[in-house]
Amino acid sequence: MTEEEAVQIAEYVAAACPAQKFGEYTPDVWGEILKPYAVDEARAAVIAVARRQPWVSPAEIVTEIRDRRAERIALAHVVYDGNPLETGAESAASVRALITAAADGRTPPQSIRTALGTADRPALPAGTQPTGRAAAALAGVGKAVPRIREGVVNPRAVPCRSCPALPGTSCTTRGRRRQDVHPSRLEDARRAAAGLPPIDPADEQREIERRRAASAAALATQPAPTFEDAT
Repeated sequence: MTEEEAVQIAEYVAAACPAQKFGEYTPDVWGEILKPYAVDEARAAVIAVARRQPWVSPAEIVTEIRDRRAERIALAHVVYDGNPLETGAESAASVRALITAAADGRTPPQSIRTALGTADRPALPAGTQPTGRAAAALAGVGKAVPRIREGVVNPRAVPCRSCPALPGTSCTTRGRRRQDVHPSRLEDARRAAAGLPPIDPADEQREIERRRAASAAALATQPAPTFEDAT
């Protein structure tokens, strides 16, 4: 908040609370106290406090701003699973940026089920990038949705066929987050890094059935074990 904006807030409070007294240096002091906050946030806080009581102090404005920011963070259910290509410092910066975006209101409210992904929400086709809240949350803080880089295998850059994990999120098993990723997701990431199309689930199932049939046929041709074989 600038000095001019601090004067505007002081005048705003004077208009909302006509019985409240202001001195010559009141705007200067208020400007120092409210400097870390945006003028729009302060103006909204003044209205909220003035609706409850006839006096408005800068401390009450700060408390109101912090409460609203904390509320927006809680409603956004910020989730960031990290990127294997990031350093620890970069990952921490990404988390801080996401939290700041939520506090500023640039990340819309969402349920924890939406943030984490659920069994009743199917994964996107391989190679599809998330849209809506997921994309807005990352784009709003200058972080692009994880994408596949040529020659780099990043399993979290693709959705998982074995669980509802979307790009940028971890795989889950029975609702619990996994430390690793499902083998099918790793294979899809390897194929994507090599410029190959994702595996068709139907083709994969046919290949599994073919291998099972071949194994069964091989076992059927083996002679039955005898007593001498056992000894």
